[in-house]
Amino acid sequence: SPTLSTQMSFSALSHEYKTMKMELTKKVKRLEKEVSLLNEELALCQEELKKEKREREKMEQDNDAAITDLLRKVDSMSTHYEKVLHDTLDSLTSQLSVAQQRWENKNTSFYQNYEELLSEFGLNAQDI
Repeated sequence: SPTLSTQMSFSALSHEYKTMKMELTKKVKRLEKEVSLLNEELALCQEELKKEKREREKMEQDNDAAITDLLRKVDSMSTHYEKVLHDTLDSLTSQLSVAQQRWENKNTSFYQNYEELLSEFGLNAQDI
């Protein structure tokens, strides 16, 4: 039969084993809880990342729509100002034509008066 010291040694080892087992069980449970909390945090981070991606995609779509709208407005304004410029140039050309006609009429009248005046003095305008 085992001796008393062997029994004490066995009892001490058994107690040490139980203590180590209990400590390891606590550590495993603590680590499992930590893993569970980290998994929850990871899931929240992944959800936040998805949300941020959706918001960024929406912002990009909104920006693209705004850019498209602005380009359309710029094109419309360009067409409008081109028409205004053409109309203004056409009006200016017309006004210049009228002014030129008046000037030519005045010039012809002046030339005729000049010829008559020279003729009165017996001079020919073409000789001068």
